[in-house]
Amino acid sequence: MACLLVPAAEAIIVTAAYIAVKKNERKIESVKFADESKFQAETPKITWSKRLGWLLSLLWGGVLLLALEHFWHGEIVAYPPFLSAMSSPEDTVQMLHEMATVGVSMAVCVTAVWGLICAVAEVKLSQVKKALKKQSA
Repeated sequence: MACLLVPAAEAIIVTAAYIAVKKNERKIESVKFADESKFQAETPKITWSKRLGWLLSLLWGGVLLLALEHFWHGEIVAYPPFLSAMSSPEDTVQMLHEMATVGVSMAVCVTAVWGLICAVAEVKLSQVKKALKKQSA
């Protein structure tokens, strides 16, 4: 019923972190470009903002699909209280239980998949760095 609220809350928190990390990376890059005497060939790297962008795509995509599915089945309505499960106390208890079990499980699984994606990307990046090092030698 409202399981999508847990990944949505995680997505909001990750969005705030993404904005802060992106701002910090821009500040670091501007300092790098200000010192023109230190031009070096860039080594390939995956920034934290890029990684958080992957997580944001997974989370917001899932939340959007779940919201459409819940709307289709009448669990989300266009009038207050917006969640049909909040119309009675019994339904609200069931909704909170679903959020605590299904919603948390979905958020943890999506974050775990993101961790695997980042790990695979790191392995691939190290292979690319080794290949570049071999070519330059």
